[in-house]
Amino acid sequence: MSGDQIERLVYLGLLGTAVAGYFIAANRRRLGELARHAMLWGLIFVGVIAGFGLWSDIRDDVIPRQSVVADGSRIEVPRAFDGHYYLTLSLNGTPVQFVVDTGASEIVLSQEDARRIGLDPATLIYSGSAGTANGVVRTARVTLEQVALGPVVDHRVPAWVNQGEMSGSLLGMTYLQRFDRIEIADGRLVLER
Repeated sequence: MSGDQIERLVYLGLLGTAVAGYFIAANRRRLGELARHAMLWGLIFVGVIAGFGLWSDIRDDVIPRQSVVADGSRIEVPRAFDGHYYLTLSLNGTPVQFVVDTGASEIVLSQEDARRIGLDPATLIYSGSAGTANGVVRTARVTLEQVALGPVVDHRVPAWVNQGEMSGSLLGMTYLQRFDRIEIADGRLVLER
């Protein structure tokens, strides 16, 4: 330690002693309660430091990410904390997150995601309809020039834009069936071509 660091440490020690002395003097009749509060704040501080230090170890459990196996033909996705599987696909060069929905027939884009990839939902022709848990909604057919999931690239993929409100886009069976193998086991979704 340099001389400056020692001086700063001594200064902080004296300042801490003065603050602690004031609290002890001001609360001398409630020292037990003061000690409990000090211990509680100390444990909170240690917990925050431990959580920050362990974040790299627990990040994949809290925020699971998709991974592509080295040979490029296998995609593995861990189940998210909410029980769903999420995939991020590149649509015409723009990343879009999808919830994997084996109950959906098609790729269904929310209006927000459609805008993000360059489509104007106001100009689309909503000539189709789809039955959902919330009732029947109008849909517009579109063609995605390029859809990429890691190294797997497809061209001219049909999709639908939902005219109703959606919290996100759905990845349905017409896309999933492009893979030779789909497996859900041990909290992981595995897609292989």
